Amino acid sequence: MKLYINGEYLDERDVRISPFDHGFLYGLGAFETFRTYNGKPVLFHRHWLRLASTLEQLGIRLNVSKEDMFSAISALLKINGLSDGRFRLNISAGESSAGLNTEYYMDPTVILFVNQLQEQPKTKTAKWLRVRRNTPEGDVRIKSHHYLNNILGKRELLNEVNVEGLFLNEEGFITEGIVSNVFWVKNKVLYTPAVDTGLLAGITRDFVIECAGKIGVRVQEGYFLPSEIENADEAFITNSIQEIMPLTAIEGYALPGDKGTVTQELIKQMKQAIIDLELFLRRCEESAKSK
Repeated sequence: MKLYINGEYLDERDVRISPFDHGFLYGLGAFETFRTYNGKPVLFHRHWLRLASTLEQLGIRLNVSKEDMFSAISALLKINGLSDGRFRLNISAGESSAGLNTEYYMDPTVILFVNQLQEQPKTKTAKWLRVRRNTPEGDVRIKSHHYLNNILGKRELLNEVNVEGLFLNEEGFITEGIVSNVFWVKNKVLYTPAVDTGLLAGITRDFVIECAGKIGVRVQEGYFLPSEIENADEAFITNSIQEIMPLTAIEGYALPGDKGTVTQELIKQMKQAIIDLELFLRRCEESAKSK
């Protein structure tokens, strides 16, 4: 596979990262993961805004434009012979002298790579993790290189297939999955943990909340105990690759999976939104070409 690094397209075996990059030395970096449909990145503007905000908090200058990345996305699909793919845009602090730096990082390392999309299951199950969700590094959780907590959670699952691990925080409240946010429905109300439980506010999470409002489903964010999702009428997890993934069980408590009526309606809403977005982007491209 070829990837993009600092304006160049290189074979993955030829890529070199400095041992003095503070992303490597101190974990200073941020990333976004997203997929494409017909070559167009889904909800990319939202990913870009979150990335810019995260880099600002880390003191790293965003030295590429959104247009640069649109071009790189198209180029990587073409170079690697893919029509669509799973992308990761990774920006680390870049080289600096050893020691903790208090100055702004002006020359970060920018890497964008693509993998082939894997076929997703129609449903998954979930289980509670023993390891607790760690507290955020700052006021809120950011999508940074600090992923040990997630890795420890993943190790608990070993090689279990199509299972997501769910974190509780130190107070015992539900937070999120290892790589997802979690929702459930009870009496036609959609519930999801509040951001200040320590979760990462996912792009798809926020989009699902908006979709729920459009179809008249009330959303309640808050602090919830495991028993509340275990007694739900339906439940699902979300992220930018799986989008909305219905759950058929949590720790043996049965759920209806993709037969849940609210889940079905939200999946339909999201699919339509993606179609509308594709049409909008195509019209923008055609308009730009005609000028």
